[in-house]
Amino acid sequence: MPVPKRRTGKAKKNMRRSHHALTAPSLGQCPSCGERVMPHRVCPKCGHYKDRLTISLDND
Repeated sequence: MPVPKRRTGKAKKNMRRSHHALTAPSLGQCPSCGERVMPHRVCPKCGHYKDRLTISLDND
């Protein structure tokens, strides 16, 4: 089984991991209630999606 001959240096390791950074999720605004929601998802606060009520959230 092949084994690396030399240790991978810090610079080479960091160059390889340059695309591993986390990015903040893009958030839009719900047209119904104004809550910040991720795109293409039902609003967890009011249950609207594209100006339609998709799920009813009864706050009993």
